[in-house]
Amino acid sequence: MIGEITVQVRVKDIKKGQRWYQTLLHKEPDFIPHEGFAEWEIIPGCWLQVAEGVPAKDSGPIRSSVVDIEAERERITKKLNVENFVIYSREEVPVKWCTFTDPWGNRLGFFEYLNQTKKKQE
Repeated sequence: MIGEITVQVRVKDIKKGQRWYQTLLHKEPDFIPHEGFAEWEIIPGCWLQVAEGVPAKDSGPIRSSVVDIEAERERITKKLNVENFVIYSREEVPVKWCTFTDPWGNRLGFFEYLNQTKKKQE
């Protein structure tokens, strides 16, 4: 049985990377165990680790749910200089989704449930 999950991305400059991810996640790191490394608990038991190093090529995306995907796109294109990106949807899929990259090439993304009322009831 799996109890918790950690996902790691690497950035070439940990100071810039930490600032970038603080802005993306709306909070300071929850844990900085040593130099060159920072962790955020995204939801209970799910951690995002940002480590100084060579970013992995063609990995991801790591997608997080958001309440308003269009508002998040506007926020990160302005505050984080993320290139504008397409938000996708399909009639048979109950979410909208997108993919973008951080300044180091890590593929990230968001998804939004189309029926938030249904999502909250589950």
